[in-house]
Amino acid sequence: MIAATYQYVDLPDASVVTTRALLAARENISDTVAARAMMCIHGGAGFGKTLAVNICLRGLEPHEDVRKITFRARPTARAVRYELFTALDLAGEPPRHPSEFDRLLKTALAERPRTFLVDEAQWLNGEAFEYFRYLWDEPSTQLAIIFVGGEGCHTVLRREPMLSSRIFIWQHFTRLTPSEVLEAIPLFHPVWADADPDDITFADQHAAHGNFRAWAQLAAHTRTALARTGRPRVDQELLRWAFSRLA
Repeated sequence: MIAATYQYVDLPDASVVTTRALLAARENISDTVAARAMMCIHGGAGFGKTLAVNICLRGLEPHEDVRKITFRARPTARAVRYELFTALDLAGEPPRHPSEFDRLLKTALAERPRTFLVDEAQWLNGEAFEYFRYLWDEPSTQLAIIFVGGEGCHTVLRREPMLSSRIFIWQHFTRLTPSEVLEAIPLFHPVWADADPDDITFADQHAAHGNFRAWAQLAAHTRTALARTGRPRVDQELLRWAFSRLA
């Protein structure tokens, strides 16, 4: 698995905060892997889905063989085959014919239990989702599959009854509530540790809006502002400067 990242920001001293969503993900993923089932984690951008899943799956290693696949464009079933070939570190050249390719993948997936993390799953169309179902349905394979993606992932899956009916657990990630912000953000990074709760609420209302990625970006700019001004703690003037750097 990849190392933990904090919403695409290199943020020294940041900590993983055990939110209610992360606790639920840990339980849901553990149950899905134990059942060799499929689940879908979906929600808006920046809500912490991928980070939570990486943290939870890392906790299952090294006993669980976890392979990650990420899609950046709408793949065909052929493209999914090639991604699986690469993710499984299979030797030789990929087969040219679909039936031969399918036999190779099924044989590899029958060797031992594996978990696939399929990230950015909102890019998958019905054909690609159906191919994952086809492999998972094979009696000899020992697959657990975690689909992680935006709301589009949930929408496409729900349109595919054959696959949707096989999803073991659905989990929806949402924004942090105002009370969750006050609980989680002081634990997230030292710049917020001694901040006035009113200033944290001010920052959430004007810039972060319960979005963990936005909070990470804001923490990075606030950290810079504290270093440049020499101020000992966050205040609203400093926060306004940080806001000016955000879209």
